[in-house]
Amino acid sequence: MAHILIIDDERPIRSTLREILEYEKYKVSDAENGEEGLKLIEKEKFDLVLCDIKMPKMDGIEVLEKVMEKQSDLPVVMISGHGNIETAVEAIKMGAFDFIAKPLDLNRLLVTVRNALDKSDLVEETKQLRKKVHQSKLNDIIGESAAILEVKKMIEKVAPTDARVLITGSNGTGKELVARNLHQNSERKKGPFIEVNCAAIPSELIESELFGHEKGAFTSAVKQKKGKFEQAQGGTIFLDEIGDMSASAQAKVLRALQENKISRVGGEKDIKVDVRVLAATNKDLKAEIEKGNFREDLYHRLSVILIHVPSLNERKEDIPLLTEYFVDKISQEQGLAKKKFNEAALKSMQNNNWSGNIRELRNVIERLLILGSEEISKEDVERFVLPK
Repeated sequence: MAHILIIDDERPIRSTLREILEYEKYKVSDAENGEEGLKLIEKEKFDLVLCDIKMPKMDGIEVLEKVMEKQSDLPVVMISGHGNIETAVEAIKMGAFDFIAKPLDLNRLLVTVRNALDKSDLVEETKQLRKKVHQSKLNDIIGESAAILEVKKMIEKVAPTDARVLITGSNGTGKELVARNLHQNSERKKGPFIEVNCAAIPSELIESELFGHEKGAFTSAVKQKKGKFEQAQGGTIFLDEIGDMSASAQAKVLRALQENKISRVGGEKDIKVDVRVLAATNKDLKAEIEKGNFREDLYHRLSVILIHVPSLNERKEDIPLLTEYFVDKISQEQGLAKKKFNEAALKSMQNNNWSGNIRELRNVIERLLILGSEEISKEDVERFVLPK
């Protein structure tokens, strides 16, 4: 039931409006002046305010101004017998939903009230949707263990900044998911998210892939090509497995971070780039620096913030939640029947050594959904998961 507040210094007007609105099944509160109305707005949640303009102590325009400062999404309909076009325009410009002159036209009033409440509902739905979307993005990182909660906390703190982040962790722990969450919860979320798997690109091609090339730069360069840094303009570039990057590419990435400029392979022109750089590795970069495989200056440029993603063996208490999540996800994707894992099965899975981390767990759950019993048991886990 929508809750409407009437602010008017004339008791007969308040009584008439209350009678009409309560007949239409609305919950109604009223205040005899602006100050009292604002106090009620602070204490209670209203879906709509009907406010007179000419009142003692504080006029309606001042009430509207204060409401817009604190609750700009609360619809306010201004009512006045002393109104004119200039007053109506001023009220609308300040954020009023509508302006109705006295004497009130009943039909006009009810239509305006319904329209204002429809807007209020839409605003609330949008807020809830945005909240759900935001939560779903972070909730893709499933788990409530202390280790994973620390990762989520770091993401919430760091994401809104432009700080570079180095994400460390074993293969299959979800480093890419952390990078995507950092982007999706940043000011750059409307920009591109460009991922580069440095380990999957041959060393002789990595520079062209990252920085692009000019036509004729090498034998197969038949036309100009933009690199990943240019493609990520205004957004985020994620350099996955950066520990496998060649020394020459490391030097160019360092320059890009220092000067916010790149140059294409075979080109002489400097190109300005505005990108946030996130990097990830499963290697111990400090050890790689000692071996001469990774530049120390690049490491310090990349590791403004360090986020370590724990292995599944470090967060086994999350296995029941992860199992539930993957059962739902895999069932939807593959059209498989959902199956329940009994407590003994989950305990058995928690006792397993998960060297392949989250990626291995997902594969195992898919296998059990296909091959296991109607209710996944300890015996199913021992048969299809645990080593003999």
